Amino acid sequence: MSSRMTDEQLYEEASKRVKAKKGFYNGLATYLIVNGVLVVIWALSGQGSPWFLWPLGIWGIFLLGDFVKIFVIGQRSDHEAVEKEVEKIRREQ
Repeated sequence: MSSRMTDEQLYEEASKRVKAKKGFYNGLATYLIVNGVLVVIWALSGQGSPWFLWPLGIWGIFLLGDFVKIFVIGQRSDHEAVEKEVEKIRREQ
C-alpha cells in the first residue's frame, strides 16, 4: 500500500504553505511600516536615546523565527519527507 498523497491532499498542503508564506510577508510589511514610523517619530522628537531599537529588535527576533520556521526548517523537513517516500515507493515496486 502506497502512502502517496492524493491530488486533494497535495492541494491542501500547498494551500497551507501559501497561507503561511503570505502571512509571513504581511507580517514583514507591517514590521517595516511600523518600525519606519517609529524611526521617523524618534528623528522628529530630537533624536535622544534610540528607544525605537527595542521594538525593532524584539519584533525582529520573532520575525526571524517565523522566517526560519517557514522557509528553512519547513522546506528541509518537507524535502526529507519526500525523499523517504520515494525510497519507500521504490522498495514496494
